[in-house]
Amino acid sequence: MSGRSASPERGDSDDVRWMQLALDEAVRAVRHAPPNPAVGCVIVTRDGTVVSGHTQPPGQPHAEAHALALMRERGLSPAGATAYVTLEPCSHFGRTPPCADALVRAGVRRVVVAVRDPNPLVAGRGIERLRAAGIQVDEGLMADEAREVNLGFFSRMLRQRPWVRMKVAASLDGRTALDNGVSQWITSPAARADGHAWRARAGAVLTGIGTVLEDDPRLDVREVQTPRQPLRVIVDSRLQTPPTARILPPPGQVLVYAARPDEAAAQALRAAGAEVQYLPNPHGKVDLPAMLADLAARGINELHVEAGHKLNGSFVREGLVDEFLVYLAPRLIGPGRGMLELAPLAALDRSVALEFVDVQRVGPDLRVIARPPGRDRF
Repeated sequence: MSGRSASPERGDSDDVRWMQLALDEAVRAVRHAPPNPAVGCVIVTRDGTVVSGHTQPPGQPHAEAHALALMRERGLSPAGATAYVTLEPCSHFGRTPPCADALVRAGVRRVVVAVRDPNPLVAGRGIERLRAAGIQVDEGLMADEAREVNLGFFSRMLRQRPWVRMKVAASLDGRTALDNGVSQWITSPAARADGHAWRARAGAVLTGIGTVLEDDPRLDVREVQTPRQPLRVIVDSRLQTPPTARILPPPGQVLVYAARPDEAAAQALRAAGAEVQYLPNPHGKVDLPAMLADLAARGINELHVEAGHKLNGSFVREGLVDEFLVYLAPRLIGPGRGMLELAPLAALDRSVALEFVDVQRVGPDLRVIARPPGRDRF
C-alpha cells in the first residue's frame, strides 16, 4: 500500500518483544479505557532503558503521554528513542492533546505502530504528522493482535455498532435452565467470576424483560474489581420492568429500550433512575439494529448480552451476534430451556456456522469462544 513503510508481519526479535509488551500494557487498560481504545506504549531509549504505559481513564493521559510522563518522573530522556504503540497515535484534540505531537516534541527517532486508528478523526493523520517531523514510522507489526484487543472500538468506528458478545452458561447438553426456569447455578463460581470479568470490559451489559421478571438480576460487576460499572440495558417492548427491580439501583446507569409508549410506566422507571428510549420496529418489538446504532452513538464499543433463549434467538436470527461466550458445565440436565430459540431447519446447510476462537478450562467448566466466520473483518 503506497505511503506505508511497513515492518514485516512479525518484525525482528527485539521489535516483537517490545510490541508484545505494549500489547500486554493495552490489555491492562481494557476495563477502564472505554469509550477510548485500550492502547499500550513502550519506549526504548538509546541506552536500552524501557518504560511502558497504557491508556488511562477517559479525560486522563493516553498511552503515549502516560509512558512519556513516567519517563519524566524517572529523569529519563526520550530523545532518539523508539516508541512501540499498539494503535496509531492520535492527531486531534479531544479531552487530551494529540499524542503524535507529544512524540514529536519528545524527540523520538522511530515509532513502530501495530495498526492504524479507524477513527476518521485520525485514520493515518497521526502517522503523517510523525513522518512530516522526520520520524521513521513502521506499520503493521502484530496488527491482528492489536486489532483483537480493540475489536469493539474498530466495530464502533467502522460499522457504527458495538461488537456484540453473547454470553451463555449451560449444561453439556445445552440447557440453560430447568423446565421450571431454575438456573442457579449450572456453572461453577470460577466460571461466574470469569463471566464477570467479561462484563467488566464491556461498555454495556444487556438483558431482556423475560430475564428481569424471572430472575430479577442485578447485572452489575461484582465478582471482579472494576473501576467502572457498565451501562445496564433492558430490552422491554411493553415497559413491564418493575420500578423495584434489582437491576435499577446504582452503581451504574440503566437504559430501557421500549417499543410501545406507556407514559405512566416510563415515568415510574425514570423516577427509579432509568432512562427510557423508544425504538419500535414494524412488528411492535424493539428494533435491535437501531438499538445497536444508538448504543454506538453513546460510545459503547462492546455489548455483552446475557439474556434468555427468546431474545438470544432474536439476536441470532437478525445476524447481530459477533461472538459467543459459552460456559459448559460437566453435567446433563435433560429436558429444560435451551441456549436460544430458533425455528426448525429443513437442512443442515442452513444452520448458523461458527468458528472456534478459543477453548479453555475454567475451574471444572469449559469456556468456548466462537464467532461466525470472518465476522472480525470489517
